[in-house]
Parts: sequence; structure tokens; C-alpha cells
Amino acid sequence: MSNAVDTRTLEDVSEPLTPVSRQERKLRTRQALLDTALELLADRPFATLSLREVAKGAGIVPTAFYRHFATMEDLGVALVEEATRTLRGMMRSARTDPDTYQGMISASVATVHQFVRAHEDHFRFLTRERYAGGPLAQAIGVELRMFSGDLAIDLARFAPLRSWSTEDLHMLADLIVSVMLTTIVELLEARPGEDAKITGTAEKRLRLVLLGVPHWKTT
Repeated sequence: MSNAVDTRTLEDVSEPLTPVSRQERKLRTRQALLDTALELLADRPFATLSLREVAKGAGIVPTAFYRHFATMEDLGVALVEEATRTLRGMMRSARTDPDTYQGMISASVATVHQFVRAHEDHFRFLTRERYAGGPLAQAIGVELRMFSGDLAIDLARFAPLRSWSTEDLHMLADLIVSVMLTTIVELLEARPGEDAKITGTAEKRLRLVLLGVPHWKTT
């Protein structure tokens, strides 16, 4: 009879371990690289980040990095997409039900507030790199244009805007996105207890932007 000690927990015994596929391991390592990079970027620009320190933090050798990203810039672009594309989806969902401007404004501001507070490191990275130039700034610009494009499509369903030109809808969407970006920066710089004031101001700004809608005439 073997004297080996079974060190598995009761949970291990009742639920056999599920083998992890090679693809799953690859996805986990890729996410570990993204998470490590974001942690290292807490208080420094992306340009100061090295491949070696990211690989070390993720627990892989530097050469294994290239199985997941062709360059460090590719990793940075993936970080941009990870934050903005999730927020875009949440914002579209928030705008699906409201039938009034006020309903859309309240839902959108609440969604931005919730998402920024849950992903502050991502948004500090985005706001820092937005004007840094290079591939990351370009990627952020692309995501913001896509964000604005989504919004322009949603705005067109409101009766006063159905006769607006595509150009004017995008102009209005750009103004709204600018207000949201300002709100994001203010939330990141806020002192404890200031969130309600910031989100309230954001709603006022958006109402002010939309006050001109009934009087605007496409030229």
C-alpha cells in the first residue's frame, strides 16, 4: 500500500481538474502581459516601459513575448482597445432604452462614471497617452472616432435630429464625446466625495449642448 499523502482538497476530489488547452494558456499569458503592463504604467508613460520588465512581470522569458505581440506598440494598442471597446458597448446599451435626451444623458453619464471608477488605471493610461504621439495616440484617436460614430448613429433616431445631415450629426456627437472626455479627466483627478458634483456638472454640460438642437438648421 502506498504511503503517499493525498494533498488534494475536498473540492479537488469532488470536481476533477479540467485540462487547460494550449489556446487557453496562450490567452492567459497574453492577459498577464496586458495586466502587468497596465500595473507598471500606473505612474509612468508607455515609452519608458521595456519588453523585459513586462515579460518578467508576466512570468515568461522575453523571447516568449513575441508569441503574443509583434512589438511593444502592439501591446499598447491592445491596452487601448481593451478599455475603449468595452466602454463603447456599455454606452450603446445605455442609450438603447431612453426615449428622451435627458434619459440618454443620465444613462450615459452614469455608465461613464461606473466604468471609469472600475477601470481607473486604464483611463489614466489613455488620458496620458492621448497626446503623446506615435501609434498609441493614433489608436486612441481611431477609437474616439468610432465612439463618436456610434453616437451619431444613435442620435439620428431622435425625431428632431432625423433631418440632420450626417456631417452635422457627427459634429454633435463630437461635442458630446468632448464633454465625456472632460468628465473622465475630472473623475480621475477628483478628491473623495466629489463624484456627484462632477457627474451633475457633466449632465448640465450635455443639456447645454443639446439646447441648441431644435434651433439648428443644416446649411
